Amino acid sequence: MERFKIRVILTDQNIKKLTLDVKPHTVDDLKVIIREHCKLQEDFDLMFEDPDFHNAFCNLEVIDDLPAAATVKVVPMQGAPELTRCSSEVSISSADTILLSASPSSQSSRTQGWPEFFSIPVFSPDVEFRLRQANLAYLKDNKMFRCPWDMKRNILQVLAEEIYKYDTYPDEHRLRSVARALIGKHPCLTEPGCTDGCSGWKNSLYYKMGNFRTKLRRVGCAEVTINSGKGSPGASPQSRVLKRPRRCEVNFLPEIPELENAESLEAIRLVLAEEMKKKTTNATLIATRMDQTFSVRRREIVEAETPVATLKERWPALFTERQVASEFNRVAATNLNEFS
Repeated sequence: MERFKIRVILTDQNIKKLTLDVKPHTVDDLKVIIREHCKLQEDFDLMFEDPDFHNAFCNLEVIDDLPAAATVKVVPMQGAPELTRCSSEVSISSADTILLSASPSSQSSRTQGWPEFFSIPVFSPDVEFRLRQANLAYLKDNKMFRCPWDMKRNILQVLAEEIYKYDTYPDEHRLRSVARALIGKHPCLTEPGCTDGCSGWKNSLYYKMGNFRTKLRRVGCAEVTINSGKGSPGASPQSRVLKRPRRCEVNFLPEIPELENAESLEAIRLVLAEEMKKKTTNATLIATRMDQTFSVRRREIVEAETPVATLKERWPALFTERQVASEFNRVAATNLNEFS
């Protein structure tokens, strides 16, 4: 099989050669491969030498425009934030990325808890191809596969992103279930010498999630920033207690919705408080406003540890029968009425 060769121009003095088993399916897939191979930290666009114009550089927008032996140029995007390495014991790969949805609903809350059976996501095209070949060799001849570091890094990164959709602080049991699902889908990754065949993957996922949370902390994710400084030598014993979700808490500390801030949410809270003073309240308005203010309410409960009496004064709607069930659904992504 003819391989796909790419000449990658980073700078005039830094040019690398990249050889792939298969051609990437999309330009974004190629960017991921280049980012990992070249250990790039900033966001970038790609240009390529177009043979239709005597190899003049053009923006790469369609992967089919690339010839079999292509030259691409990495063009850093203006104003792109740089992801630097962490100097702590848990190191962070500069090729790691964090994929967060920009939609308000997905930013502010999760929609489901930990699945009964963890589904292994699709990896990059290059990794999927190599896994497919290794699985065939393992099933046919029981040939063991030694996973290269660049390939393992991609697998761990994609798995960390998938785990984060359900849990920011997965316990050992959940990490083991992911590791078992991984070798179940890709038996070539089974590890010889251990009873379950996946203990090494479970341990790697443990450290990877630590790296992943460090990156989330850098970009201000509330679920992890709340524990910043907990391990410092000067912290009091009480302040060192980590605030983590209980097993049923799917939305422990959600982000403030896009286009909202503390001031706008406080204004909505005041509208809610006034609405609750009326003899006949608007149930639709209350439900909508309570959904909007869920993130700031969780901050008062988790971060500030506001007393119940103060919460009842500030959020009277929270203590109605309908909103008790609704708040349970927001936190646990489960209908409370199913248990009645």
